[in-house]
Amino acid sequence: MESALNPFSPGSGLRPPALVGRQAEIDAFDLLVARTRGQRPTRGLVLHGLRGVGKTVLLNSFRDQAERADWFIVEIEGRTEASGREAVRQRLARSLVLSARKLQRRKLVSGAVSSALGTVKSFGISLAGPTLQFDVPAATGRADSGRLDVDLEELVEDLAPALSKAASAFAIFVDEMQDLDPELLSALLAVQHRAGQRGWPFYVIGAGLPSLPAVLSASKSYAERLFSYRAIAALDDDASIAALVEPAEARGVHFDERALAMIVTAAGGYPYFLQTYGQAVWDIASDRLITEADAADAIVAGTAELDMGFFPARWERATRSERDYLRAMSESGDAPVRSAVVAERMGVPPSRLSPSRQSLIEKGIIYSPDRGLVAFTVPHMAQFVLRQRE
Repeated sequence: MESALNPFSPGSGLRPPALVGRQAEIDAFDLLVARTRGQRPTRGLVLHGLRGVGKTVLLNSFRDQAERADWFIVEIEGRTEASGREAVRQRLARSLVLSARKLQRRKLVSGAVSSALGTVKSFGISLAGPTLQFDVPAATGRADSGRLDVDLEELVEDLAPALSKAASAFAIFVDEMQDLDPELLSALLAVQHRAGQRGWPFYVIGAGLPSLPAVLSASKSYAERLFSYRAIAALDDDASIAALVEPAEARGVHFDERALAMIVTAAGGYPYFLQTYGQAVWDIASDRLITEADAADAIVAGTAELDMGFFPARWERATRSERDYLRAMSESGDAPVRSAVVAERMGVPPSRLSPSRQSLIEKGIIYSPDRGLVAFTVPHMAQFVLRQRE
């Protein structure tokens, strides 16, 4: 079939043609917006789950909902590179400026909001220096101390209550939240806590790996009470079927039942894999009825595509000793495995593997779902590792 009409689109954060199986999360954010509109602020929202389950897509959907509600929005992403700390602060400053300019373009901007924009500028300058410019004088003595925790609280204290009078809110959307540097993460949590106590419409909306709740609790003991936590898991079979069938049928294309079952099984409910196999089977099929043979070929082609892009992005970051660790893990499949079992398989004392384990966790390739356990952050990673030969 014509590739230009292919509705499937695997990619990081790309919205699928049918966003299915996530209505509960969308409704939860709708409720947050509605409560804010009624000047009844509530908790922020945190999504956590494996890579490929659609957390970034949901985060982008929430951002779109917030934009429609005329919220003041800032977007940042955690970074694991050495330069990440400053890069995140630069992104925070730029995002603040963009949102401030959008706010200035609105027809009706209250005096309180206009005044609060001076604090926005002061905070931005404290992050990015005097090159940060937009047409408002910087506030003096507000958000300009150079201490991130103090300046962020003053920024929210000035801006959020001013937005509240217009039934609006201030939200910071954070992807890969587990990778934020400790200082910024601690400041965000402290201000979210303060906002809840004071009734300010300020929200941190985050997404990250399954380890994210533990990372937040380690930063601030009260973090477990700051957010509505949502575990984003694989789609069930009905939602997986809908993710494939709805976009295809909208273009007059249908699946043979056995073909559909094969692709759903191969994808394991992971939206990224559904899009990858869906894209492959569309390009392979020669007729508007997708057959079992088409599905079999698409699974081979889709898996090869994943092996060239999705999985190697993690594998290639691992050192030789770390790859040995991953191979030993892979003997248990995708299931969590005890660190002691990994060490036994490698024939070394567990203490010798602690550096490799910690490095793999810091690189976001594995995580610890519980004390003494390790698991892959990427679904089907074990099968990929077992396919590698060195």
